[in-house]
Amino acid sequence: MNIQGFQKLTMLDFPGKTACTVFTGGCNLRCPFCHNVPLVLSPEKEGIDENEIFSYLDKRRGVLDGVAITGGEPLIQRDIADFIKKIKSEGFLVKLDTNGFFPSALEDLLNEGLIDYVAMDVKNSREKYALTCGRENLDLSPFEKSLKLLKQGKTEYELRTTVIKEFHTVSDIESICRWIEGAPRYYLQAFKDSGILKEGSGSPLSEEEMIAMRDAARRFIPVVELRGI
Repeated sequence: MNIQGFQKLTMLDFPGKTACTVFTGGCNLRCPFCHNVPLVLSPEKEGIDENEIFSYLDKRRGVLDGVAITGGEPLIQRDIADFIKKIKSEGFLVKLDTNGFFPSALEDLLNEGLIDYVAMDVKNSREKYALTCGRENLDLSPFEKSLKLLKQGKTEYELRTTVIKEFHTVSDIESICRWIEGAPRYYLQAFKDSGILKEGSGSPLSEEEMIAMRDAARRFIPVVELRGI
């Protein structure tokens, strides 16, 4: 496993659970507003030995509920299944963050019952997806396969969009919701400039603009909430 970061305690990354967070290196997308640029662009640097993770978990059994695995994009890791199996064997729940472009890997994990919660990003509407991801001629079929897999209900999941003034409008949110209709919950996350953006800079929307997007989304999705405002 290419582990590039480790947060020992989070009350936010795994909904309703006390967890730690593992950050994997590397990603197939190049979102201009990415706040984890070092993980994406420098995945080859020396990382954290996974034994350090399991040593920590061994001491936190009965204290932590689970482990959130994020990135980068965790599903590009060839040994992700083995890593998760070790976590599960220690008695911890696992939450996976993914961009949805590796449906075969996701399906394998779901079929083996290795994932307790999935948070999948929906970057934008179909028309603006490639622009938002920094990839020309982006094939959306893998993402759509992942969406279909999650809708089968093999584990709890959420869909989420980080909204940025330069990329998202209320109309975009409505288009997204028509696309993902049938999902149980959808979160609109406020963009925050970490100071290490891949290129240029993004701008957050006002609270009023975020509320307008939430209200528009609620016409399509049962549960829509805001994060980070």
